[in-house]
Amino acid sequence: MQNLRNYYEILGVTNKASSDEVKRAYRSLARKYHPDRNPGNKVAEEKFKDINEAYEVLSDAVKRSQYDQFSQAWSKKGGDKNSRYSPFDPFSSNNDSRRRTATAERTSQRVDVKDYRPGTTRRARAATRPSGRDIEAKLTLPLSKAYRGGRERIRLEDGRSLEVDMPPGMFDGQKIRLKGQGMNGGDLYLKITVARHPFFDVQDSDIYCQVPITPVEAVLGGALEVPTIDGLVKMTLPPGVRSGQRLRLANKGYIGKTGDRGDQLVEIQVITPREITEKEKELYLKLKKIETFKPRQNITKSLY
Repeated sequence: MQNLRNYYEILGVTNKASSDEVKRAYRSLARKYHPDRNPGNKVAEEKFKDINEAYEVLSDAVKRSQYDQFSQAWSKKGGDKNSRYSPFDPFSSNNDSRRRTATAERTSQRVDVKDYRPGTTRRARAATRPSGRDIEAKLTLPLSKAYRGGRERIRLEDGRSLEVDMPPGMFDGQKIRLKGQGMNGGDLYLKITVARHPFFDVQDSDIYCQVPITPVEAVLGGALEVPTIDGLVKMTLPPGVRSGQRLRLANKGYIGKTGDRGDQLVEIQVITPREITEKEKELYLKLKKIETFKPRQNITKSLY
């Protein structure tokens, strides 16, 4: 009598384990024995294959039910559950056949237990590949990476590692489809989250930021270097600019969903120094004596 593999033992769970427990066990083992973490380790490579084969059966409710039913029947006939034999070709009679039918995906024909009845001959039928299943994964990107795109390595929960060419101008909540990278040939959908930036605030296709300036710069105006998502650019600060006033940098915003570029809105923040040198204090005192600007004059007139 041939022997039967114990998929529960491979994943380190009992046959009473819930689907969530099976998934957690698989993820833990897949990370431990993944080829990327064990380069050149043939033992780990075989272990990783076993883990994936076991999970493919136990993660599918129909396959798991068939496997459990067959396991019970196999056990009653004296089969060895601790062997490396797969349950999906129970009537194979030699080692070559065993190697050919180690998994459902490696063979074009197999004998199915439903096709065998006592007193009849065994009938082989074409194996069907498991139907593809779409899966979803989350990917968080810094703003600069989401804006520029480019090659990104991602690690999936099932232990796989993929290199993906990301498009430019990705936005928060966007889904990117990777054809054929799901389960059994299904598709993988990456849900993009753009991490919050400490300086830029993206709203649709516009970018908002606050830039501090000195009182002297506010009065005199002049050239001002402003950070943008493309790097530093020079803008003209008008004389007498007020704190809270917004200036616009056209076409320096984010890439919109239609491909158009938004604007960058720069909010000016006039900041007064907390500490000044003796020379600066002397100049401020001189300015105070000669300045003609009276910002509280209208308040006084309206009160009295």
